[in-house]
Amino acid sequence: MPRQKDILTTGEVARICNVAPRTVSKWFDSGQLRGYRIPGSKDRRIPLPSLIKFMREHNIPLDGLQSGRTRVLIVDEQSEILDVINKVLSEQANYEVRMAHTGFSAGIECEKFRPHVILVDMHLPEVKGEDLLKMVTSNPDLQSTRMIAMTGKLSETQCQAYLQRGFDGFLKKPFHIRQVIETIEHAVTASA
Repeated sequence: MPRQKDILTTGEVARICNVAPRTVSKWFDSGQLRGYRIPGSKDRRIPLPSLIKFMREHNIPLDGLQSGRTRVLIVDEQSEILDVINKVLSEQANYEVRMAHTGFSAGIECEKFRPHVILVDMHLPEVKGEDLLKMVTSNPDLQSTRMIAMTGKLSETQCQAYLQRGFDGFLKKPFHIRQVIETIEHAVTASA
């Protein structure tokens, strides 16, 4: 496990608490979350003990503190795709990864795992990727979760349409694992 930082940025706190960075700024500015501003800057810094105290006072699960790593949920019915992506993301990118074979199991994992990013195959049998997107965007606890569509059956134009529908990125199968990591990093940094 990587060494835990003693001082955190608002983006890091947002990732740990699974909220938008703007929400952390509001907590800080209202005095609910104690910290300090960098002299000569508007940047905020939050000491870890202050964050833990705040999380306990507001019943925010402390499990995000344990790893501090980006949490990724992969949803695909093809076990071989899940296994390969899981292995690479866990070992090479040091992400915390969970997998789901169905949209239903993905919904359960979202509640327990609170992923930062969801990679979802758009052609799941019983629940479509758009339905999972609606579930995530309608859940107040998952507002900072980023959704990435995965598909091999659509044109570039159709993939771009996913972005207009609310997805934060797309991966066209077959893809290189480097594309997966870059797409995840882009989605996470765009939200920070």
